[in-house]
Amino acid sequence: LRFEVRDTGLGITPEQLARLFQPFVQADSSTTRKFGGTGLGLTISLSIAKLLDGTITAHSTPGKGSTFVFEMDARIPAQSGTLRELPAFAPPAVPNPAVHPAAGARPLAGKRVLVAEDGPDNQRLLMHHLTRAGADVTIAVNGALAVTAAQDAETQGRPFDVIIMDMQMPELDGYSASSLLRSRGYRRPIVALTAHAMEGDRERCTDAGCDDYQSKPINKNALIDACAAWAGKTTGTPAKAA
Repeated sequence: LRFEVRDTGLGITPEQLARLFQPFVQADSSTTRKFGGTGLGLTISLSIAKLLDGTITAHSTPGKGSTFVFEMDARIPAQSGTLRELPAFAPPAVPNPAVHPAAGARPLAGKRVLVAEDGPDNQRLLMHHLTRAGADVTIAVNGALAVTAAQDAETQGRPFDVIIMDMQMPELDGYSASSLLRSRGYRRPIVALTAHAMEGDRERCTDAGCDDYQSKPINKNALIDACAAWAGKTTGTPAKAA
């Protein structure tokens, strides 16, 4: 059984292809990349393929596109009269959001939140959660626009109570944007939002000038709690070099 998935995208160089199936590795690992993700999808797919005694391979031509091939032997061995039984799947218990104090409440009522996020899906998700919590939300699609929006709001006397800063964005990433704001004397709260949740990533965010850190996938309650805790404060975060 063979499946091929082809695209006509940017393609992948031989050097990038050699490390493509490693966990938390992407072809473009820069913080200003245009495409999101954590580099886990292909690793998970390869693990599933191996469980099926199959393989996944990839080949690509830079500038033309890539092809991913999944192959497995779908034949039942002649000497086997029965299929292997898998253990019964017990779905995990779904937590009741009503037990969280923020559920159904509006802890961000009257608060202005700037969301710096380039991904349309995450923009919609963050807008949904934050507006339901009462916040007045403004979206900036990259770090450069976030810096401008934050400074303009200060000048106009309508400052943002908190900034949610995605750390991987095109044009200007969240690390550079946070550092630039701090170097210009901005002292309002910045909450980092990133798919990087490994040891040392929190420190990297705080070193850039962020006051708090939230990881992706987005935890609605944790994010709202963080915004509510920081909103309106003047932080003691020292200025950072641009």
